[in-house]
Amino acid sequence: MQRDARAGSPKSPRERGSGTPLAARPAKREPDPGAFRSLPLSARLTALADCVPAGCVVADVGADHALLPVFLVERGVCPRAIAADLNVGPLAAAARRVRERGLDGCIDLRLGDGLSVLTPGEADVLVMAGLGGNTIREALADRPEILAGFKLLILQPMSDAGDLRRWLSANGWRMRDERLVTEEGRIYLVIVAEPGCETSADPFALEVGPRLLGGRDPLLADYLAGLIAQQERMLADLDKARGEAAARKAAAARDHLTRLRAAASRAGA
Repeated sequence: MQRDARAGSPKSPRERGSGTPLAARPAKREPDPGAFRSLPLSARLTALADCVPAGCVVADVGADHALLPVFLVERGVCPRAIAADLNVGPLAAAARRVRERGLDGCIDLRLGDGLSVLTPGEADVLVMAGLGGNTIREALADRPEILAGFKLLILQPMSDAGDLRRWLSANGWRMRDERLVTEEGRIYLVIVAEPGCETSADPFALEVGPRLLGGRDPLLADYLAGLIAQQERMLADLDKARGEAAARKAAAARDHLTRLRAAASRAGA
């Protein structure tokens, strides 16, 4: 699984099979809260941390350097965490950080692809962030027996959020919350999903975000402005194409653009 933004690791082929522990771990040591100041998190990772319920075991798949699991365990939010990544380099850096901070017995490091590193029911909450929406969707669909054991999904897709929402809705997950966060001039989306029936069947709402459209996120107007700009560029390309198929796509794009502008108008009111 190739990360989109949380790390600059080189692309690697998908790996199959169970997760591989990075190295033999020493006997469990309880973390010393006074030994280190808590790691500072970026705005995006802070938004993810804010979604994690206290007392849960979290699995961060695509954890990069394990900043989020370390933060959650050190702050006492989670008694234990699993940090997994496909790439050896980031996970080796995570292992050094975990060892230096005395969290060897609290954070389990695993090398492997997607949910294949997990066993059913060993974690309550799944975090997948900094990946494309369809990459997340494929990882969830690939291991349904493991996915079924989670009580909460905290997802931060870098693209194709609509595809991810549609898959979640069709496979027994509802969007409990959606929020936006800005970091270094870019707006990021966080989706929190739980088992249940999604109440919105409107294709437009599933594309843009049913909880976003029904809420008052202070970044919604700016987020919609970005979606409008993308849609306008796509429509301009479609208008140059010929044929009935292109004409149908252009008509659908115009309808979607009209609804985006209406939603933006309401958000800015």
